[in-house]
Amino acid sequence: MLNMAEGVARLGALAASPVVSALADAFAAAGFELAIVGGPVRDALLGRATNDLDFTTDARPDDILRVVEPLATATWDIGRAFGTIGAKVRGEQVEITTYRADSYDGVTRKPTVEFGDTLDQDLARRDFTVNAMALRVPGPALVDPTGGVEDLVARTLRTPSDPGVSFGDDPLRMLRAARFASQLGFTVEPATERAMADLRDTLAIVSPERVQGELVKLLRTDDPDRGIRRLVETGLMELVLPEVPALRLEIDEHHHHKDVYEHSLTVLRQAIDLEHERHPGAEPDVVLRLAALLHDIGKPATRKLEPGGGVSFYHHDIKGARMSRKRLQALRFDSDTISSVSRLVELHLRFFGYSEGAWTDSAVRRYVRDAGDELERLHILTRADVTTRNKRKAARLKTAYDDIERRIDELAAAEELGAMRPELDGNRIQEILGIGPGREVGEAYRFLLDIRLDEGMIGPDAAEQRLRDWWASRS
Repeated sequence: MLNMAEGVARLGALAASPVVSALADAFAAAGFELAIVGGPVRDALLGRATNDLDFTTDARPDDILRVVEPLATATWDIGRAFGTIGAKVRGEQVEITTYRADSYDGVTRKPTVEFGDTLDQDLARRDFTVNAMALRVPGPALVDPTGGVEDLVARTLRTPSDPGVSFGDDPLRMLRAARFASQLGFTVEPATERAMADLRDTLAIVSPERVQGELVKLLRTDDPDRGIRRLVETGLMELVLPEVPALRLEIDEHHHHKDVYEHSLTVLRQAIDLEHERHPGAEPDVVLRLAALLHDIGKPATRKLEPGGGVSFYHHDIKGARMSRKRLQALRFDSDTISSVSRLVELHLRFFGYSEGAWTDSAVRRYVRDAGDELERLHILTRADVTTRNKRKAARLKTAYDDIERRIDELAAAEELGAMRPELDGNRIQEILGIGPGREVGEAYRFLLDIRLDEGMIGPDAAEQRLRDWWASRS
C-alpha cells in the first residue's frame, strides 16, 4: 500500500539533497526551469532505492552545458543530438535533457527529435503514467498531468496516451510493460495489455540488441515470472523467445504429463531463491536465469508418446543446448553468455540417477571437469529443477545432491579438483617421450587426464611410468 505522506516526505528529501539543490539553484539563477523526472520520482513515492538522477529542462543543450560546467567535475555530450547532457556533480552522475516533443514515422522506433517548450508536453510522450511524473525544483512541486499517482496507488501500468498510439510510436514499450510489471509488482491495465497483443507484430522493427536488453532487465528482477507471463499471453514472446510458449505442450486424454511451461517458470523462481540464499547481496545472475528458463526447451522437439500412456523426451538436453545457442545468437548475446547457458542446458540432467546409486570418485571428477566454471550455477540449476510434489522424492533428491556437493568439496580439498589437469604438462610429456609438438602430445595428455579423472593424483613419478608404458604399447 502506497503511503502518500511518507512518499511526499521522500520527495522533499530528494529535492533537498546537495546535488539537486545545487542544480536547481543554478538553473533558476540562469532563468530556466528544472525538474526531476521519471524513475527517481516514481521510486521516491514507492520507497524504492534509485541510483539515477534524471532531469528535464526548457534549456537547450548549449545552455545546459553552460549552467552545469561550473558545478561539474566532468561533463559529456554524447546525447546532445537528443538534447541530453551528462555530468558528474558532487560525486553523483546526472543526466539533464531538454523538453522533448518527438514524433515517429511508424517505420522505425527512432523518433524525429523535436525540442518542446513545456514540462506537460514532455511528460505526455513518456511510456507509462507512473514514469510520467516530475518534481519541479526548487520548490518542490509534484507535476502529474496523466494520473501517475493514482496508478501507483492502484499498482497499475497504463500509457499516458492511447496505448495503440504509444506502442505504435515505440514497440519496445511493450517489452518495458512486461519488465515494469515484474520490477514493480504491478498489473498491466486491460486496454494496455490488449494493445500489446494487437500490436505484437510491430516488435519486428526493434533491433535484436534492444530486445535482448529488455529481456535481460526483466530477468534481473526478483519476479520475472510476472513479466514472462505477460509476454506469453500477449503473443510477444513468440517474437522474443518463441521456444518458451512452445513449452505449453498439448496434453491428450491418454498421455498425461506435466506442463513443461509451468515447470520451467517454477524452476526459474526456485533458481532465483537459491541464488539469493547461496549468494546474498550478489548481482542477479542472468546466465543462471536464462538457463533455468530455457533448460527444457528441447522437450517439444523430442517428445514421443510411448505405448501404455507414457511420454519420453530422450536427448532433450542435447537438443535444448543447440536451440539455446541458436536463439541467444539471434538475440546478439555475447559469446561467453551463449556458451555458459548452452552448457548448463546440456548438463542439467547429468546429476539425476546419482540418487539411485552413488557415483565413483571418477564419476564425480568427470562431473566437475565437464561443468568447469559453471559448476556453482549447475549446483543451483539442478537443485531448482526438482519441482515434484512428492515430498519423499524431493527429500531424497535433496539429500543426494547434498552428498555430491560434499564429495566434490572433499575431493577438491584433497586433489586440487579445480585444476583438473594431468600431473605432467605438455612440455614434460615431450621431454619424457623425446617428441616435438604435435597430435601425439595431445593423445598423451588425454591419456594422463583420464588417469587423473579415474584415479585421482598418483604422483609425477607414477604418472611418468604410466606414460612410458602407454607409449611403449603403441610401438
